[in-house]
Amino acid sequence: MRFLILTIFILVFSKVSAQKINSIFENINTPQIYIQKKTDKIILDGVLNERTWLQAQKNSQFSQYFPTDSIPAIGDTEIYMSYDESHFYIAAKCYSTGNNFKVESLKRDFSFARNDNINFIFDTYNDNTNAYQFSMNAIGVQKEGLISGGGKTGSNLDTSWDNKWAGNSKMYNGYWICELAIPFSTIRYKEGTSTWRFNSYRSDAQANEISCFINIPRENNLMNLNYMADIVWDKPLSDPGQNISLIPYMIAATTRDFENLEENGYQSKLNIGGDAKIAVSSSLNLDLTVNPDFSQVEVDQQVNNLDRFEISLPEKRQFFLENADLFSGFGTGSARPFFSRRIGISIDTLTENNIQNTIYGGARLSGKLNENVRIGMLTMQAAAQKPNDLPSFNYTVLAAEHKVFDRSNIGVIFINKQAFNSQKFSGSVDNYDRVAGLEYRLHSKDNFWTGKASYMKAFTPNNKEMKYNLFTQLEYNKRRFRLEWVTLVVGDGFDAEMGFIPRRDFVMMSPEFDIRFFPKTDKIAQMTFSADARIFYKLGKDDNLIIQNFGHEETRLALNWEISFQNNHKINLSYDIEDFTLLKDFDPTRIQENNIFFAAGTQHNNSLLSLSYESDVRKAFSYSLEPSIGKYYGGDRNGLNGQLTYRYQPYGSLSLDFNYTHLDIGNNFKKANLWLVGPRIDFTFSKKLFWTTYVQYNNRLNNLNINSRLQWRFAPVSDFFIVYTDNYNTEPYSNFNSRNRALIAKVTFWLNK
Repeated sequence: MRFLILTIFILVFSKVSAQKINSIFENINTPQIYIQKKTDKIILDGVLNERTWLQAQKNSQFSQYFPTDSIPAIGDTEIYMSYDESHFYIAAKCYSTGNNFKVESLKRDFSFARNDNINFIFDTYNDNTNAYQFSMNAIGVQKEGLISGGGKTGSNLDTSWDNKWAGNSKMYNGYWICELAIPFSTIRYKEGTSTWRFNSYRSDAQANEISCFINIPRENNLMNLNYMADIVWDKPLSDPGQNISLIPYMIAATTRDFENLEENGYQSKLNIGGDAKIAVSSSLNLDLTVNPDFSQVEVDQQVNNLDRFEISLPEKRQFFLENADLFSGFGTGSARPFFSRRIGISIDTLTENNIQNTIYGGARLSGKLNENVRIGMLTMQAAAQKPNDLPSFNYTVLAAEHKVFDRSNIGVIFINKQAFNSQKFSGSVDNYDRVAGLEYRLHSKDNFWTGKASYMKAFTPNNKEMKYNLFTQLEYNKRRFRLEWVTLVVGDGFDAEMGFIPRRDFVMMSPEFDIRFFPKTDKIAQMTFSADARIFYKLGKDDNLIIQNFGHEETRLALNWEISFQNNHKINLSYDIEDFTLLKDFDPTRIQENNIFFAAGTQHNNSLLSLSYESDVRKAFSYSLEPSIGKYYGGDRNGLNGQLTYRYQPYGSLSLDFNYTHLDIGNNFKKANLWLVGPRIDFTFSKKLFWTTYVQYNNRLNNLNINSRLQWRFAPVSDFFIVYTDNYNTEPYSNFNSRNRALIAKVTFWLNK
């Protein structure tokens, strides 16, 4: 029956995808950018005086995206392209209304909204689904990222990806120029292709304008791959040749755990390892890693989680990023069968900071077999964790997707977590945990319809019922409104240990809609009213006797009113309510004594009214504030969170994140005043030398964390790090003692063959 429902859903989606709902799109001629081989040497100096640029096709007439999307750009942009045997070159001349160009800092991976910058998108496979983005600001700072999911939302851009390319910028009177040289070996494409798809978008901070080469309606994301031009090569692209990159590292560290009474002094460590990137073909890449070290990962921003369930944090480790959507794009955010942070990372339950598990090595093969088929294979071997009484595990993922119709695709995935010698450990560990799944992803040609239909099945040694996860989602997005319907079923037996499954044994139905208003005024750019309802029913197949046989478990309703002003200020008013039954004992403050909690089976009603205000982030000083008030487990809840930022252009910034929550539940519960304060200093001495210090004080954990990192990029994608970390006990009468401390020096070097 479940397979029948899924099949019918796919057939309905396919019919929608194949329909030409908006025939206007059929008559639009796709702009053509003709590219010729360069005729002389190009110097990346921000001066377009080479004969190649003087002879190249000029592409201009950008359209405004913000504050309105129906007029030409105030400051136009000219784009030029060329290439040689090893590199693709692109240049842009960006006009503006003056010379007060905004530059946040000299550090790589700048913020789009805080800089004068331009972004170039390349869909090298012409699949309307995945693309590369390369960006540069007015002072020549670089940024790159990977786009997945058709670029439908901002979360589809991953800027953690880092690779080798070069560029420079120069500012003039009323405009600035940038030049980029991107090695063909940095990107993946199909040998013999004669076209790429392309778009570009730009932030002109001093004119308060966002513009794009191909006009994009503002109800769509700027990176939406449905709106693209064609780059037409003068001859089919050849294989870039042998491409092997070796990325060795060496790390020296001294550490001490002051709370371990058996550790009398500082412990020293010297470690070496590395990665290799081997181009199997122009579109298929093999990544290898031996004794990997992930200490370059930034410290995660802590949050005060007042929900009953686990929250997820993004992956930032380079090894997992390229083609990451092929592995992690299955399912939905609240039921994902594969979550790469389950590999090689554990959480220190005391400080809630990441701690690294030893990984011996791993391999990953990913990329395109042809224009329609993409594959991915990942395997990693981790060491046993004797302090936690856990054996060694192998983590393996196989994934593939096949393009159907114009932008839709069908994907399959298989996940296996295999224990080795588990009988030698006393911990309760399954010998294996496996998941197999099928998913259809809809992207209609007219860009109005998107959706998903997926079925995942777990294979585990236990005898639990309903070892499956069924997810369906359908969205219709037009200029004035957006409609969405979601259904999610997660069985009690869907024990996906390599995934992110915060809750099981439920069915959830969620209608959602947005209504957009575009007032004809010079003050307000857009107003949006949103409503999202989520209704949960318990399937009753676990051992919990409180709710059985499809009983109601929870209802949530979120109402939101957002006003975006043309001067980049924003106001957001939201009201959230939830009605639910606790299925297990729970202390919502997480600070009470062991015998103070709400018992399983009790019913509760929570509500929260919040008003947020965000100032213009282009200014040297910007801020956001969000006061809130509501009811929480029969008591009162109020709080204030926000951020203060001061930028000293272009050398750095000082910011302060703060989150204060007051909980007064009454009865025997102690009042809770939860503080989470995080000052951060970013200083850029040059485009190659950066210093960042991040402090996080969390009074719920009685912990002060300090992370200070000096980074010297001495060569492209090659870095020397010095990292200092410290955790202090802030509990009363602790004398502010250090819990643990570390000083780490690390060098990584990118070698090309």
